[in-house]
Amino acid sequence: MSRDRSDIRRVTIRDVAVRAGVSTAAVSLALNDRAGVSAATRERILATARELGWTPNTAARSLSGQQVDTIGLVLARPAPMLGREPFFMDFIAGVESVLVERRCSLLLRLVGTVEEEIEVQREWWQGRRVGGSLLVDVRVDDPRIEALSAIGLPAVAVAHPSLTGPFTSVWTDDGTAVREAVRYLAALGHRRIARVGGPAGLGHSAIRSRAFAEVAEELGLEEAPTLAADFSGEGGSRATRTLLSAVRRPTAIVYDNDVMAVAGLSVAAEMGLRVPQDLSLLAWDDSQLCELVRPRLSAMSHDVFGFGAQAARCLFEVLADGEAPSRPAPAPVLVPRESTAPPGGGR
Repeated sequence: MSRDRSDIRRVTIRDVAVRAGVSTAAVSLALNDRAGVSAATRERILATARELGWTPNTAARSLSGQQVDTIGLVLARPAPMLGREPFFMDFIAGVESVLVERRCSLLLRLVGTVEEEIEVQREWWQGRRVGGSLLVDVRVDDPRIEALSAIGLPAVAVAHPSLTGPFTSVWTDDGTAVREAVRYLAALGHRRIARVGGPAGLGHSAIRSRAFAEVAEELGLEEAPTLAADFSGEGGSRATRTLLSAVRRPTAIVYDNDVMAVAGLSVAAEMGLRVPQDLSLLAWDDSQLCELVRPRLSAMSHDVFGFGAQAARCLFEVLADGEAPSRPAPAPVLVPRESTAPPGGGR
């Protein structure tokens, strides 16, 4: 983000005192609920603090001249789902590998909505609990971009630059990877290829959907439907059953993560279909899950641990210099395994 950190302004006790027309000592007494000020003065001070958006300086330090010791990460997803999703476990491990080198900590919070995340990030930044944050799961027209850039939060967004506004971004080339996956399946002879994607509102889901539709048209595929799911095993199962119940079912399915692909493999067995003889499956992310199942899942593989480390290093550049260039992470690489073959079972 191209913003001089010396211009970043937080509300202080002195600001509250000036606005309320009292001393800083009176403000301190009121905000800490101590005796020494009248009820009317206390209420005026508290109302002024709310109006100015004051929050307590819980870290009790200034960013200027001191080492950043905490960065933030907020995830808008249910806690049980996070535990079952290898991507974020590997990503966070990569982030932590950089923080260990710098003797820093990660402040992690799970919330239910993007609006809650904005409030948490604002509270952290104004309260000086973090030196900066990583923004993930960036959406199309994401409200976090405007809201968090307006308060001067130093951040790196893990998303394509077209989605991140003024924030520095680190991203993978999802469009190129999708095209490679579909071309690979088409080269095997598949003409009906489906995709089980993530939530439609996510920026990378939209990029993958657009690339999938474009390459399907270029190749003249007979059918190329995309069903949106939620990255969970349950969502992947539902979408797979819908696709395989169609009169003209697909002969190959691309999944937007490995959890949904593993779930799809189970659904295929449940419906009496053999993989890869009757149906080819291709996963994304390529965690250990892909090699533990049978047949082993072909995947678009990328170094998620390294991706997290790269995002963290980029954030420290922003914190040190006030800005940093956006940069792509290494592109996902196709890893063929036993779950993909020509339609009809040939290899």
